[in-house]
Amino acid sequence: MEFALLHPDPDDANWLRPVPPSVALAQRLNPLEREISERRRISLEIADIFEPFLSLSPQGAAPTHAITVLEGLDRINAALDLATDQCRNEMLTVQPSARHPERRVIEGLERDKTLIERGVRIRTLYQHTARYSPERLAYVDQFANGKAEYRTIDELVERLIICDETVAFIPIRDDRQVALELRHPGLVSYLIKVFEFMWSRAVPLSAGSPYETAPDGITDIQHSIAKLLVEGHVDEAIARRLGMNVRTCRAHIAKLAQALGSGSRAQLGFLIAKSGILKQEP
Repeated sequence: MEFALLHPDPDDANWLRPVPPSVALAQRLNPLEREISERRRISLEIADIFEPFLSLSPQGAAPTHAITVLEGLDRINAALDLATDQCRNEMLTVQPSARHPERRVIEGLERDKTLIERGVRIRTLYQHTARYSPERLAYVDQFANGKAEYRTIDELVERLIICDETVAFIPIRDDRQVALELRHPGLVSYLIKVFEFMWSRAVPLSAGSPYETAPDGITDIQHSIAKLLVEGHVDEAIARRLGMNVRTCRAHIAKLAQALGSGSRAQLGFLIAKSGILKQEP
């Protein structure tokens, strides 16, 4: 009765007749859906009202907020565009490998060209898998003789952009619809140290392939996968951190298992630890 799944029989007040659940559900959901639609309409109206003000900042004055939450791609891109326009010396970026739409690649190309023409130095970190992306290699070739340097490393966690040691941007959600704009000198300085730590261990993109087989018969990438396996990461997490798809990751795991003579996932972890390969520097 509470959910209106029964109603009085119009022909006999002593009986109740069943109501199709789909009808009862619709009767309960319709008012909620109308309320949601109305609130969504109001939220869009408020967003439209505030939209002209989001890109404004006091002329000649530094922002007062050390940490700003940026919600939505439009606001994130507006903040990035402003920081890029104001960048004069160096931009540091960490870009986990991923296939981007052609439009995004063209936008990035135009942005980097503008920076380099202004005399800004660019240093970018990719994962090793970027070496096998024709789009990424073609992009890098555009700046072969410019003030841009590109290196690759086996594992990256998330994106990072730093402009002139004054402002940094990091995503805080997997869908990248929310980001933090950091202007606190201590936080920016810390992130620069993190970047320099990774940069010193990265391989120039122009160097030889990091996937060459080591003397123990295991490639660098398989060493990286072995380390993450022993730490307990699942295939999907390993693939994401190393910038490859899950199928490629599992193919490397199979080759690693074959090299170590493993017949199961549990045995593979034991053999990785027993082999001592993680004690070696790839």
